[in-house]
Amino acid sequence: MSTIIAPSILAADFAELKKEVEMVNRSEAEWLHVDIMDGMFVPNMSFGLPVCEAIDRYNKKVMDVHLMIEEPGRYVDEFAKRGAEYITVHVEACKHLHRDIQLIKSLGCKAGVALNPHSSVSLIEDVLPELDLVLVMSVNPGFGGQSLIAGTFDKIRRVKELIKKTGSKALIQVDGGVKNTNAAELVAAGADVLVAGSFVFSSDDPIKTIADLKADLA
Repeated sequence: MSTIIAPSILAADFAELKKEVEMVNRSEAEWLHVDIMDGMFVPNMSFGLPVCEAIDRYNKKVMDVHLMIEEPGRYVDEFAKRGAEYITVHVEACKHLHRDIQLIKSLGCKAGVALNPHSSVSLIEDVLPELDLVLVMSVNPGFGGQSLIAGTFDKIRRVKELIKKTGSKALIQVDGGVKNTNAAELVAAGADVLVAGSFVFSSDDPIKTIADLKADLA
């Protein structure tokens, strides 16, 4: 399977949201990553259900929704109704993680679990067989434009080993500080999906940037 590129709409120009989504549609990216922040689980707020619904009206890619919110189980059904195909919750935010995973899957969505940089890979071992995605946060969540934490590569390898051990089919996604200078190393460590925000949307030609990144990983 070729590496999946998922531009993060959080880094887009919100005043030109329709235009930015349509740009991703024209690109070689396979997914569109949508970060939802509540200002409680992370020290920032992004957008909520109405904006997600607006994105869905124009988006033609797989909508990959990352819930950086407290008690995400309260809202997964609403995001599923607004086009989410993958819904990822944080292990640190879920009191009943297995229940939340079951709820996501019951809604016809793929279920993902995210790990913050400080969180041990062992926290997801018991639920890995149920997962479609493991999101390894390579920066502290809440803000775009951060540099990738060096320990990410080893953490990806540990997740990969655990996936093999449990027989899980989960993809490994990496979010934070992804760019052309580290993408190949991330994939070599075991990443299947790369979330790229500032690297894509801050470039002079985002479509070419995505194409070049795909070519580099081919």
